[in-house]
Amino acid sequence: MTQALADGGELVLVRDWLAPDEARTAMEALSRDVPWAQKPIVMMGKRILQPRLVAWYGDATYTYSGLENVPLGWTSLLASLRDRASSAAGVAFNSVLLNLYRDGDDSMGFHADKEKELGRDPVIASLSLGAARRFVMRHASAPRIELDLEGGSLLIMRGTTQHFWRHGVPRTRVAVGPRINLTFRLIRPSAPPSSASRRGS
Repeated sequence: MTQALADGGELVLVRDWLAPDEARTAMEALSRDVPWAQKPIVMMGKRILQPRLVAWYGDATYTYSGLENVPLGWTSLLASLRDRASSAAGVAFNSVLLNLYRDGDDSMGFHADKEKELGRDPVIASLSLGAARRFVMRHASAPRIELDLEGGSLLIMRGTTQHFWRHGVPRTRVAVGPRINLTFRLIRPSAPPSSASRRGS
């Protein structure tokens, strides 16, 4: 599925990007082998613990919400998934943020990935493993978008998506199992501020 978004963004959703057995094996390996941590971030001037577990792998340090992420070295599994995601998105990703949602109480607040290290129009490739969770996108004037991202699916956000849309994974009262999400990114440490950052948005 490819969907054009308001103001020049684009979504590409590939369901069953990983075969079920492959997705299940990757979920089990990452659950077991990643040094998951619950880290503090700054939200609206307050320091809080993220409502999920995280890990950062790659070739560059990345800072968001007041949290500096120093990368861990690539594992063979993550490097293989990175190369495949890079091929699918047409971008040479050099980093990946892993999020572990333990149950429906874990969540991701609404945000846009527009830090200056990501460049002007960043491409983000998001791989879901484990339980399906609702992914929601908001725009100032366009209708909101809601997608159920199942294990093995790959969602690519490109174009101006990060300038005009915010996305998140809300809490749910429905009983759900663990989910791991991998968001592959290209970090450009020397990149100039994005157009969205220059507007102060």
